Amino acid sequence: MIDYDPFAEHVLDDPHPTYRRLREESPVHYLSRHETWALSRFEDVWRASEDNEHLTALRGTSWAYLVTRSIPALPNLNHMDPPAQTALRAELAAWFMPRRVRRLEPAIRACVRECMQDFEAEGRADVATQLGQRVAVRVACMAVGFPESDAAYIVDLVKRFLSREEGLEGMTQAGVEAFGEMIAYLEGLARERRSYTGEAEHPLDVLIRAEVEGARLSDELIGQHLILLLVGGTETFPKVFCSAVLRLAQHPDQRAELVAEPARIPQALRECLRYDTPTQFLMRSVKRDFELGGQRLKEGQSVMFLYPSANRDGREFQEPDRFDIHRRSPRILSFGHGVHRCLGGHFAEMEGKVLLEEVLARFPDYRVDEKGIVHDRTEFIRGMAHLPIEF
Repeated sequence: MIDYDPFAEHVLDDPHPTYRRLREESPVHYLSRHETWALSRFEDVWRASEDNEHLTALRGTSWAYLVTRSIPALPNLNHMDPPAQTALRAELAAWFMPRRVRRLEPAIRACVRECMQDFEAEGRADVATQLGQRVAVRVACMAVGFPESDAAYIVDLVKRFLSREEGLEGMTQAGVEAFGEMIAYLEGLARERRSYTGEAEHPLDVLIRAEVEGARLSDELIGQHLILLLVGGTETFPKVFCSAVLRLAQHPDQRAELVAEPARIPQALRECLRYDTPTQFLMRSVKRDFELGGQRLKEGQSVMFLYPSANRDGREFQEPDRFDIHRRSPRILSFGHGVHRCLGGHFAEMEGKVLLEEVLARFPDYRVDEKGIVHDRTEFIRGMAHLPIEF
């Protein structure tokens, strides 16, 4: 019988062999030490993401909240259930729809080109730090309303928040401290912005003016809502971009097709999102007993949605372990699904499209220095911290 542990060394090294065994041998798998169920098949994760009758996000959606309990669950958008969540999410979602994203495309492209100019003459760059990370944080500032002058500080905050130590499950003390610092920073932004009374310019203004159950949000609550946008906008996307750069280098025939036909890039990016999903899992709590896959899930237990495993499920995808930019996948789980689907998905798709267009136009034959690749080795967000290329 398979013994799945998200912190096991072999899982941290490469989780996919374990995910494959889970899908085949124990698709609704019980982690007895943590009173947690792990869902590894696509259809199970998809349906559970829609199930607000038996599952709740109120107790948290990450390991720290539901297993280690090192910090209390924040009352933010990710930890709300309908109907309380519905109106606030709708107000925020309007700022992340394709129309607004398209309006920002020229500014995003200008940002990408400015970053590339800084290293173009050198013939070498770390596209994780010098391109993906820099673009992601600046786009997050544009999209949400963070001061662009704070970009470097935001990156440092998020990296400390997500830092991990060998032998320690979950958050480090440095991460807990960075979390407190992050809350204080975001509260300060809300407090400073309250004096602005003009037309709303970004989601920060929406949160300041929003009402939940008849009451305005405090600076503290606004800061807790903004954490989702801060972390999601600055850390997850660079992992997706780096995986795209690496996979295209490993499949030069497919890269050549995109160089010749850039219109194919959005479809190729979707395959990158499926193939190398960075977020390993998010969680829910069982609020009412129910059965799934022949197992009885009981009130108070936790449930893990293993997104990368679901995105490699052969029941949903033909030859799922093959990277293929021609693949047309009607459904993927890279941005989640249901009422908690990632708000920033359209921004991530636009960033990825613009970045790949610019990289492939300027450096169509780039080479990856695989000896210089450094992976972030964590249970939560997987990907490359450094990816050097030469051109």
